[in-house]
Amino acid sequence: MKALIIGAAGFVGGHLIRHLACECGAEVTATKLPCEKLETENADVYDLDILDIDSVSALVKEIKPDQIYHLAAQSSVKVSWEKPQLTADINVKGTINVLEAVRASGCTPRILLVGSGEEYGYLKPDEIPVREDTLLRAGNIYAATKACQGMLGEIYARAYGMDIVMVRAFNHIGPGQSEIFVVSDFCRQAVMIEKGLREPVISVGNLAAERDFTDVRDIVRAYSSLMKSGRKGGTYNVGSGRARSIQSILEMILSKTSVHIEVKQDRARMRPSDVPVIAADTSKIKQDTGWEPVIPVENTIDDILEYWRQYVN
Repeated sequence: MKALIIGAAGFVGGHLIRHLACECGAEVTATKLPCEKLETENADVYDLDILDIDSVSALVKEIKPDQIYHLAAQSSVKVSWEKPQLTADINVKGTINVLEAVRASGCTPRILLVGSGEEYGYLKPDEIPVREDTLLRAGNIYAATKACQGMLGEIYARAYGMDIVMVRAFNHIGPGQSEIFVVSDFCRQAVMIEKGLREPVISVGNLAAERDFTDVRDIVRAYSSLMKSGRKGGTYNVGSGRARSIQSILEMILSKTSVHIEVKQDRARMRPSDVPVIAADTSKIKQDTGWEPVIPVENTIDDILEYWRQYVN
């Protein structure tokens, strides 16, 4: 089985490469931007910019993959407020380029388009945990682009008969995640304080927001399960099914550190618009694939702290 991972230099890509190559026995090809680094023994690595449709088309024709995991995205809500045009270019135009390249290639791979739980936006209390058929009310620019990506996937599946599965992945965390994401950021700050590299103060944004956190290693299992058993043209939530406050995650991190740390709110970390509560109804993916998360969030926090303890000097 030939698997092509587009946008593999990010946080999820390395975990997905290892899962597909080592646990699924796949022959993996992975792409990255020319400016990115991706060191792996488990995949052939190509440079690719998804905004260059000719390059995307050439690669698809060369590889002739059985599966395509489309991970390439501008995936930070914070960055989407700062760079809305870039976010739309990558997440919408880039997705169209991938779909058009496949459509013109003569290949018929199964394609996984990775969206976000952020697409649901402002949920009413009786809509939580949220089902896939809930009305989308995107609350930020990143979410709007991902909602558009999902609609494009549905259109291409219906209009052209392409084998596409859509995912709305809720917050995933784990070792190796960039510090621009909240849990990794808190863990990195805590480790820097442990090592005496900064004052014993953690800077935070909105701690009241509640999110559905899942270990990235469970997330990539879900992706491969959907490639095997997901319904063509279907959309699936991937998450833990439980909302946790950012406050509770921070308290968990502080309980696992060896020093006393003060918490200080930083206005610069507050978003222009923040969705109060998000949690996934995951009954659909469980019914169709049997997948469910198995790694406790406490273990994930331990692994993220250990990751930063190795890399922070």
